[in-house]
Amino acid sequence: MADIAAKDVAALRKITGAGMMDCKKALTESGGDLDAAKDWLRERNLAGASKRAGREADQGAIDVLCSGDLAVLVELNCETDFVAKGPLFKDMVAKLAAQVVAVNSDDIATTTVDGTTVEEAITQFAGTLGEKMTLGRVARFESATGVLDAYKHIQNERGVIGVLVELAGADRSDANAQAVAHDLALHIASAAPRFVSRDQVPVEEVAAERKVLEAQTREEGKPENALEKIVDGKLNGFYKTICLVDQPFVKDNKTTIGQLLKSVGDSVTVARFTRVKIGEE
Repeated sequence: MADIAAKDVAALRKITGAGMMDCKKALTESGGDLDAAKDWLRERNLAGASKRAGREADQGAIDVLCSGDLAVLVELNCETDFVAKGPLFKDMVAKLAAQVVAVNSDDIATTTVDGTTVEEAITQFAGTLGEKMTLGRVARFESATGVLDAYKHIQNERGVIGVLVELAGADRSDANAQAVAHDLALHIASAAPRFVSRDQVPVEEVAAERKVLEAQTREEGKPENALEKIVDGKLNGFYKTICLVDQPFVKDNKTTIGQLLKSVGDSVTVARFTRVKIGEE
């Protein structure tokens, strides 16, 4: 094995813009031959990767899959919506979603597909399309009894919002339960709740909100003896913005999500959900 000098790695990095470890590996594989190492990097679309590293990858696409016991969601980020809506990019996101299913995990970066790791495949793909790319958020819901649904909201020819949801206490063979699960996924995409119910909201967040609402109410000149009741009412409005079961259903704002769940059965609950939107944390 050739003894690779640090100066040779630095020189290759300067010429190609590839990462340090990639340059070292290229020189090792090519026996220290600089020109051969450059070709090695180009063949694997690794040249220029480090030059892209400082750019923002706040665009991208989302894909979802749902079947029986399993629902998955994958986000792949890039720099521009032009690339994100292209067929090659969307095909890559679909392959990543399939990888989550295949490896039985939501930690896919180091798993192998077609002889290379997902992380390496994305780096090479970034070189092909000439943009920085990163694996974004990945979610995997598996349930033997729950009713699962997945929804992808498409805008500008690519998935920009993805939702997974699981209902507990419902019969999976019940068509109404399946329909409600799908309606919930659509609702979550639109209304962006952060929690299922009030008991999940951190007490310190509620306390901070109450403090703000009390100050606002005093500023409005409301009587002190009515303060607590007024603040409680405003706090209910706060819960409606962040808690799923308190929110008015987007298809019928006279019905809350809690009431919608009861239409399936008194014991039906939302076990969990996740919502991912491109460009948002």
